[in-house]
Amino acid sequence: MEPRTLLALRSPEGEEGNPEPRTLNKEAQMKTKLLFTLAIASLVLLLLSTAATGEMVGIATSRETLSKTYAGKVYSPYAQRSFPTIPLWGDTHLHTSLSFDAGGFGNRLDPRTAYRFARGEEVISSTGQPVRLARPLDFLAITDHSDGMGFIDDVLAASPLVTNYEQGARWSKGFKAGGQEAVDATLDMITTFSQGKVDPEMFANYSPGSRRYATIWDKVINDAEAFNDPGQFTAFIAFEWTSLVKGANLHRNVILRDNGDRARQIVPFTTFPPMGSTDPLDLYKYLENYEKRTNGAVMALAHNGNLSNGLMFPIDAQYTGRALDEFYAEQRAKWERIYEITQIKGDGEAHPFLSPNDEFADYGTWDVGNLDVSEAKTDDMLAKEYAREALKIGLALEKKLGTNPYKFGFTGATDSHTSLATAEENNFFGKHAGYEPSPERLTHPFMKTEHGEIFSWQQLASGITAVWAHENTRASIFDAMDRKELYATTGPRMIVRFFGGWDFTDADINSREPAFRGYEKGVPMGADLQPPPEGAKAPSFMVYALRDVIGANLDRIQIVKGWLDGAGKTHEKVYEVAWSDGRMPDADGKLPAVGNTVDIASASWTNTIGASQLAAVWTDPDFDHRESAFYYARVLEIPTPPWYAYDAFRFGIEIPKGAPTSQQERAYTSPIWYTP
Repeated sequence: MEPRTLLALRSPEGEEGNPEPRTLNKEAQMKTKLLFTLAIASLVLLLLSTAATGEMVGIATSRETLSKTYAGKVYSPYAQRSFPTIPLWGDTHLHTSLSFDAGGFGNRLDPRTAYRFARGEEVISSTGQPVRLARPLDFLAITDHSDGMGFIDDVLAASPLVTNYEQGARWSKGFKAGGQEAVDATLDMITTFSQGKVDPEMFANYSPGSRRYATIWDKVINDAEAFNDPGQFTAFIAFEWTSLVKGANLHRNVILRDNGDRARQIVPFTTFPPMGSTDPLDLYKYLENYEKRTNGAVMALAHNGNLSNGLMFPIDAQYTGRALDEFYAEQRAKWERIYEITQIKGDGEAHPFLSPNDEFADYGTWDVGNLDVSEAKTDDMLAKEYAREALKIGLALEKKLGTNPYKFGFTGATDSHTSLATAEENNFFGKHAGYEPSPERLTHPFMKTEHGEIFSWQQLASGITAVWAHENTRASIFDAMDRKELYATTGPRMIVRFFGGWDFTDADINSREPAFRGYEKGVPMGADLQPPPEGAKAPSFMVYALRDVIGANLDRIQIVKGWLDGAGKTHEKVYEVAWSDGRMPDADGKLPAVGNTVDIASASWTNTIGASQLAAVWTDPDFDHRESAFYYARVLEIPTPPWYAYDAFRFGIEIPKGAPTSQQERAYTSPIWYTP
């Protein structure tokens, strides 16, 4: 029988001829339309009910229906993720005009201006120049010196709180005169503070317990609260504890997880007596008291061990003569879970004297002396100043004391004293206002004494921190720092993942979603390797790096290993694990240089060498299950121009003699540890 239509029917069966289809009457048409509507409604209800019960054919509704080779929990790889998916970028160390040395060198930008700049607004620098970041930061910790907050404002204003004292009157007079006299006054003020010789009666006016100090701290909190915007921009409440022992740098930044309600219950810890101290153990006591009093959370992070002249990472005893013991190790491990590995005042990963086989160890090296170059550096100090060596020392101390005091993750920061968090080579505004862009900033030394000289070009346009946090809030970023799931770069925003486990495969890294397998089969940067499963011979590591979208291509990825042998001796080795351009290592494992496209005349380079991304799964070929060890990844870019090459191009000046004309910027992941 031929099919019928709803609007036309054939002649009744048995009728002669082949008549034309006849049209339904109006009543029949209405009934037909009603039936059609009911049919559609029934179909919709059926679809809804089957979707709700998960019975629709072709819809994956459980993990069991997905392939074992697919790592997602559901079909959408972006749904139901339990791990952080993008890094958040920020600066954990910035000074404003509230810091006496920053203000002394001409910084006139307050914390509110610093926050505006960090979140992407254009501002006017202290030297009158418009400046803006290429990309906003996600978070910022303004860490003005806790000692003498607001002091410089009263020096400049010739307040009786300052001029009634010989030191204050002298400095105020110098600033009023301006020019070189103002510079000399600033240097004298910083040296006096570094050597602990500031008039205690005068400084008491700018210390905890004074009305002036309480007012300034309250404003610091109010500014951070005003600019903190959960989900968009995080402004931490923080300060710098500026411990100096005869010019040796023992500074720590203190960062609160909490909001103003808890921060107002305390005032910052300082270094001047009677309320302050230069001993880190006293700082730890302050941090402990803060958490007990407020039920909040706080951490400290040290920086510039390279300027401590051997005091930052003690092996046998503190500078006070107190022997290292279990208590010291436990306290330092508890409160100092991250370390600032790179910043303007030098890179602190490694030193060529300590790592002679590492061709990239001599980067941003500041090894002339202590902070104010009042004491020269000697080789025996270096081992207790650099992060890689400290990580090795930590393994030995753990065996001796039961706790590793130097088990820290890596952060990068500027330590800029301009209120401007600039870590970009082509947008670098210097350490302080005296080194903001000008044709003259390369003509005078950054620091010079009878013990040595640090040249202006040795300032690094560094660094920045990438945090693998779940969301952009104080709590989430702080928690990521606390678990050490973060990495440092010297400025570029390359994306880096680093995982450790026991059975990673090439299929895991080639999945285009390596984080799924990384968290499922191992641990991320900053963590401890899980106990090896039965039959496992050596740990494997999965590392992935993607170049900065507006930056340079990548040269290579290296994994740095340090370990403690059975005799108690520490060792290190740098392994090449991924590289660009099809190069082949020689018989000794040395990889040829990637090349160099830097054009000094135009302060530019080309991405005709290197790779936009690199990835590898690497298994430790020298693993011994009896030996404790750490591993971290170092990612190198191809050569690019340093900041002073942009000065030379834009101002039409010469690059200083002896200054390198290219550099390889880098990222350092937090380590992963193995303990037998």
